[in-house]
Amino acid sequence: MAEVVAAADAVAHVSARVRGLLVGRDPDSPVVVAVDGRSGSGKTTLARRVTRDLRDGGAAVTVLHLDHVYPGWDGLSAASQHLGEQLLPRLRSGLTAQYPSWSWVRDRPGPQVEVRPSQVLLVDGVGSGSRASRRWIDLLVWVQAPEPVRHRRAMTRDGDTYAPHWRRWADQEALYLASECPLEHAHVVVTTADGPGAEPRPDPCGGPSSGVGSAP
Repeated sequence: MAEVVAAADAVAHVSARVRGLLVGRDPDSPVVVAVDGRSGSGKTTLARRVTRDLRDGGAAVTVLHLDHVYPGWDGLSAASQHLGEQLLPRLRSGLTAQYPSWSWVRDRPGPQVEVRPSQVLLVDGVGSGSRASRRWIDLLVWVQAPEPVRHRRAMTRDGDTYAPHWRRWADQEALYLASECPLEHAHVVVTTADGPGAEPRPDPCGGPSSGVGSAP
């Protein structure tokens, strides 16, 4: 059963879990941490703070942001599949991996990007906890927030870019939640909110979308 952690305690909690996984670890096999959740939930903020905390403690951390991997606004499923079938098997084995980046400004593929493993590989993005990836993941963190909070964050962050694709991405998130059930497989659930409103309800598994999606 997943541990439910408030945002204020999340960095310390997740970092401690990772440090525990590093004890006695084969240096050629990185600890893989996936930070998953619907857009605007606070994934990247948490990933950035955990990365900084681990590095301050002396750990080598490689960060892979899935928003560099999604092949466009219809690419959630393709990126999560590529992660689980191509990137993580190589990185978990201590090998370098590559992926074709995506230029969001030009809306077309960008250059190949090389990813080198280190002690910790932290994957940030919705779809990182997919069924294809779970066998390679040591710690799956699901981040969630109430719909109004997610929506406000996303629109503040990149509303001009995202607004025309809002529902398009939200539908992919809803399909991912319904078919892959990442919340049911999470080791840690982090609840985040930065404004008024009720505490977030768990995101659905096998059911309809619970709310607004945001930019990836």
